[in-house]
Amino acid sequence: MSSRKAIISLPDKPRVARTPFGARIVIHATAAETGGAFGMWETFTPPGQGPAPHTHTRETEIFRVIKGLYRFECGGEIFDAPPGTVVVLPPHVQHAWRNISDEPGQMFGTVIPGGCEQLFIDIEALQADTPEKIAVIEARLGIMNEMTRALGLGARV
Repeated sequence: MSSRKAIISLPDKPRVARTPFGARIVIHATAAETGGAFGMWETFTPPGQGPAPHTHTRETEIFRVIKGLYRFECGGEIFDAPPGTVVVLPPHVQHAWRNISDEPGQMFGTVIPGGCEQLFIDIEALQADTPEKIAVIEARLGIMNEMTRALGLGARV
């Protein structure tokens, strides 16, 4: 970590951001706070929503389903993930997921090393409100998808 100080994320003082598809995110720890070691957040996903297929070029991504039922597609494998499911995705595995339940879903996410959690923070801070603006942020963070490729924004690794 960048200092010898605990990182504390209190429920009454959430750091709220949003995903590329507009879901609410609460940031618990950032790469800046952990010396780059990891990033950590919680996603609150409305029914039927989730990200488009994408690939992280830099980090391992770990999800733990807390509420709802999610359908994951990871490297061509499709499976349903009820509460308690943990999914570990190494770099370069294309993946997507969607809340397929009728109620809001909740997942805990971690990336190692940290960094891609900055996507959610930057979308909020820069008011990135179009797929093109979001794709520029994604490419800068090494996240590839249909839009980054269409815009010729190859991942900057």
